Amino acid sequence: MSKGNYLVLLCEFYFTMHNLELSEQEIIRRQSLDELRQMGIEPYPASGYEVSTYSIDIKNDFSDDTERREVSIAGRIMGRRIMGKASFIELMDSKGRIQIYVTRDDLCPGENKDLYNNFFKKLLDIGDFIGIKGFVFRTKMGEISIHAESITLLSKSLRPLPVVKVKDGVTYDKFTDPELRYRQRYVDLLVNEDVKDIFTKRTRIFDAMREFFDKRDYLEVDTPILQSIPGGAAARPFTTHLNALDIDLYLRIANELYLKRLIVGGFDGVYEFSRNFRNEGMDRTHNPEFTVMEIYVAYTDYKWMMEFTEQMLEYVAIKVLGTTKVKVGENEIDFKAPYKRVTMIDAIKDHTGIEISGMNENQLREVCKELGVEQDDTMGKGKLIDEIFGEKAEGKYIQPTFITDYPIEMSPLCKKHRNNPELTERFELMVNGKELANAYTELNDPIDQRNRFEEQLSLLEKGDDEAMFIDQDFLRALEYGMPPTSGMGIGMDRLTMLLTGQTSIQEVLLFPLMRPEKRAKKDNVSDYTQLGIPEEWVELIIKAGYNEVKSLKEVNPNKLHQEICGLNKKLKLELTNPTPNEVKSWTEKASELK
Repeated sequence: MSKGNYLVLLCEFYFTMHNLELSEQEIIRRQSLDELRQMGIEPYPASGYEVSTYSIDIKNDFSDDTERREVSIAGRIMGRRIMGKASFIELMDSKGRIQIYVTRDDLCPGENKDLYNNFFKKLLDIGDFIGIKGFVFRTKMGEISIHAESITLLSKSLRPLPVVKVKDGVTYDKFTDPELRYRQRYVDLLVNEDVKDIFTKRTRIFDAMREFFDKRDYLEVDTPILQSIPGGAAARPFTTHLNALDIDLYLRIANELYLKRLIVGGFDGVYEFSRNFRNEGMDRTHNPEFTVMEIYVAYTDYKWMMEFTEQMLEYVAIKVLGTTKVKVGENEIDFKAPYKRVTMIDAIKDHTGIEISGMNENQLREVCKELGVEQDDTMGKGKLIDEIFGEKAEGKYIQPTFITDYPIEMSPLCKKHRNNPELTERFELMVNGKELANAYTELNDPIDQRNRFEEQLSLLEKGDDEAMFIDQDFLRALEYGMPPTSGMGIGMDRLTMLLTGQTSIQEVLLFPLMRPEKRAKKDNVSDYTQLGIPEEWVELIIKAGYNEVKSLKEVNPNKLHQEICGLNKKLKLELTNPTPNEVKSWTEKASELK
């Protein structure tokens, strides 16, 4: 056998083995590829396709009184009604859907009708991208449609889309499995149109916020994601290694310290939409990778920032939704300013009846025991207070509420309160029982900041892996002088959840982090061949659902014989079928295994 023939046979063998892992629909679509090319039609053409308009524009601009309008449109086939000489397809582009009317004689004006009978009726599938040239008209049923004069295949879909049926406004067989939706977001966006609306609104939220800031001449900037010190927040970082310098680096947990360096450098107002990474838990409101907007404005304090924040959120809500009100689960949230203000100490007292002001660490531990709040030896005063508030008060604030004046131990980057040195000038905005924004009158005293960092270092040595590192360069920047400044960070994913009425962060992240995809366990080919099964039949047995040798122990040999011989015929493999007695001997040997 020549080397060339051997390679051809080898390629055919691997193609056949790959096909055994495909569904029947996937195999048929791959066969269509060959038939299309035999017809001289390239399933993946290199040239572009000129698009003159979109589905929604066609419908909005149509009038029965206007002259015939020629259009060129492209999109994905989402439905087909194949009839005799005339058929309909539903085409989806980036802006909506429109009906396409296709007739045999318009598509094939000559004697040869293959383009309609074979290409259109047999070789096109739901999910394929096509280009349509034709004219707009209204059907007898009153639907604005396109009468196709030519069809161009732009990309062949090799996997069938989930079939979602809509009748009288009711959706059936919806693609709802969260595991599949989040992992295959590309399919989710195609078949669940409301999902696309969520991400369109997400972008508009960002745009509205930028517009609010830009009108005030604040500058959008970029700061490093790879950092030598994970500063700006109390969180556990991700670590990585830079080979070029042979140093360990951290993925950004916050951009705060870099933005404050820019205030030192002379900017009066800077902001950034920051992609942050924290090596912590995952749940319905937390993802290890998330987006925060942080803004810093010179010559202001946290009281100014409270007013700024509520004005901004009211502006964004109206810009995106046309209203300040939004339904989230059972709650209606109203972002109309002004928002209620409650101190943290009062919030804890309101919901526990306990006044913690002035308590030391041991007393706070006793309060935790009394309230049933979990604690451990690594927690200092700040962490204990945070746990008490989080467990007993935070979830009670549904309408936007500023929780203010946090104990100094909780806020190592925040200026001491002007009236009480045990507190800081800080607020967190609580909405629907969760923190949405966090803000300070920024600490600009370099000596006080150094002392606070050193206190954090003692917590780190004590075992608190979320305590802050000391950033010597940031301290050096402060020593050059930073003007009075307020800063605020807002969780953009949580804000998107609120403004789109979602209760899970995964719903507002295009590609949320997922556990590794589970694969069905399969025994090795050698485990089957030791039973006397020829190697070429092993993949067929696995294709039939017998992924492990032990699964052959209880199977009826006649049933197994029928299944694998049926697959041989269906897949056109042309293998010589085993006899029923041969298959029986395989199952008998399997039953002898331990």
